[in-house]
Amino acid sequence: MAKSARYKVPLKRRREGKTNYKKRLKLLLSRKPRLVVRITNRRIIAQIIEYNPDGDRVLVAVDSQKLRNYGWLGDLNNTPAAYLSGILIAKEALAKGIKEAVLDIGLHSPTKGSRVFALLKGAVDGGLSVPHNEEVFPDESRIKGEHIAAYYEMHPEKFSEYEKRGLNPMDLPKHFEEVKEKIMVIE
Repeated sequence: MAKSARYKVPLKRRREGKTNYKKRLKLLLSRKPRLVVRITNRRIIAQIIEYNPDGDRVLVAVDSQKLRNYGWLGDLNNTPAAYLSGILIAKEALAKGIKEAVLDIGLHSPTKGSRVFALLKGAVDGGLSVPHNEEVFPDESRIKGEHIAAYYEMHPEKFSEYEKRGLNPMDLPKHFEEVKEKIMVIE
């Protein structure tokens, strides 16, 4: 790999494609906690992390799996689940005295209307102060899951997991509102 003395090997997390250090440095210079959003194949993870020289400290963490405690029967990694997770992390952060943060999407592409920005909208609607541009948020119909209900009409065979959990995908927008009300009641 290294052929001469002038060659410098990139840091390990950069080589592995896990950290963009230029972007991380800019976020750390704000001196605010970071709202870190990570989306996996099955769930959505949101954390509020504070920099510490000994290692970052997680102040608040929410996994979309926590939505099950509020009666959520939908998938855990779609746009409505991201929005609800955003509200949930905002409520937990406000309970611990954290009022502001900056968004850290890591290596995700900042695509307008994506799940990352659905979580951001949920956090902002939940009362957390995060710098943002309203144009990147998904449409209200996508946040409620109306696009999922419309897709169910065309391909009902793809929604057996919803039906096993006891939710008809056509009722997803109404179910979303019920779960949102339960989360908003939290003090």
